[in-house]
Amino acid sequence: MKSRCYLESVELRASALNWLIATSPSKKAQGVIALYSAYSNQQIEIAPEENIECSSKIPGRPEKPTLVSPLEVKKRSMRTIEGRAALVHALAHIEFNAINLALDAIWRFANMPKAYYADWLKVAAEEAYHFSLLNAHLNTLGFTYGDFSGHNSLWEMVERTQDDVLARMALVPRTMEARGLDASLPLRNKLAQAGDKAAADILDIILRDEIGHVAIGNHWFNWLCTQRGIDPIETFAALCVQYKAPKLKPPFNMDARRLAGFSEDELALL
Repeated sequence: MKSRCYLESVELRASALNWLIATSPSKKAQGVIALYSAYSNQQIEIAPEENIECSSKIPGRPEKPTLVSPLEVKKRSMRTIEGRAALVHALAHIEFNAINLALDAIWRFANMPKAYYADWLKVAAEEAYHFSLLNAHLNTLGFTYGDFSGHNSLWEMVERTQDDVLARMALVPRTMEARGLDASLPLRNKLAQAGDKAAADILDIILRDEIGHVAIGNHWFNWLCTQRGIDPIETFAALCVQYKAPKLKPPFNMDARRLAGFSEDELALL
């Protein structure tokens, strides 16, 4: 049976799609946090077997920021308010895309265990919280989300892996988001050195939560490998080639990666 997207759903996956197509960043963030609260209070059901269709543009996003190549994103001095705001904006853009990728993981892939959908709803709500923190801080600097350009690398990998949940788990949380574990501390220190303690504190929260998000990706990737009877390390390497995943470059945050569930064999391959 197939259902179409609609606005006021009491089913988790259709509700996730509803917020995925929403274009207002603030309403999307608030709606996802409210959806997580409703699910936590047992007000939402999950229909894992449903194949949910939608003709709307995915993901829903505002007209700005303008999306450009990563090479075209302008670098600014951290000694200026505008420079710090540009970095905070870049982080907010990543978190906005991360809300969408978590919602997409919920609605797109049918016939997964209910715990899978609950895990990704938790991720979506935490990403929404991160976005809200960053955008509020951006406002204190005299800017708002959309005032700078942004790139679309994270969502491009989401699109590439839309046909296989195994590829999605391998290459989005375990690859793209895991890169964030490596980058968080240097960025946090850069903001702290520039005197922006509030932004540094937000990055501490984000790193704490992102370890859990990558761990969720690791869990479901390994679960799927077990279900399909395939080797995780060999499969990951093959998927990186098949989907043209970016090559990982040091430095790596090994402590964070261990906490996120990467095995010592996987870390050795880095």
